[in-house]
Amino acid sequence: MAAADESTGTSELLRSAMLSGAINAVINGAIQAYLLRGKGPIPISVDSISAGSETVLSAAVPLAVSLAMILTAVAHWTLKAPKKPFFPTTLWLVIKHGLFAFGAVVAASVLWQRAAGTVEVSVGTAVVLLAVVAGIVSAVVNYMTLAEIQK
Repeated sequence: MAAADESTGTSELLRSAMLSGAINAVINGAIQAYLLRGKGPIPISVDSISAGSETVLSAAVPLAVSLAMILTAVAHWTLKAPKKPFFPTTLWLVIKHGLFAFGAVVAASVLWQRAAGTVEVSVGTAVVLLAVVAGIVSAVVNYMTLAEIQK
C-alpha cells in the first residue's frame, strides 16, 4: 500500500510542477515580450564572455537564477502539508537551486555557442525561448522543492 501512496504522491508532485512550469512560462513570456518589444533580431549567444551585447541566453541566466530562488521560497510558504522548517532546510534549497540554475543555463549557453555559433532570432522566437527556460526552471524547482521539504 505504501508504494501506491508514494506513486500517487509522485504523480501529484509532477502534475503540480508541470502546472507551475506552464503558468510561469506564460507569465515570463509576457514579461519578456514587453521588455523586448521594438528590438530587432537578437543573437541567441555570442562568442565572448564579456561581449556587452544583449543575447537571449544572457537574459536567461538572471531569469533562471531569480526564478529558482524566488520559487523555492514561495513553494515553502504556500505548502499546506506538514513541512520541514524554513531555516536551515529551505534556505539552503534557495541557495542550492539558484546555483543549480546558474550552472545549468551557463553550461547550456556554452554548449549552444560551441555547437551552433552565433545565431540571430526574431523577438518572437527570443520570447518563446525565454518562456521555455522559465517554464523548465519553474517545473524543476517546484518539483525538487516540494519533494525535499515535505515531511
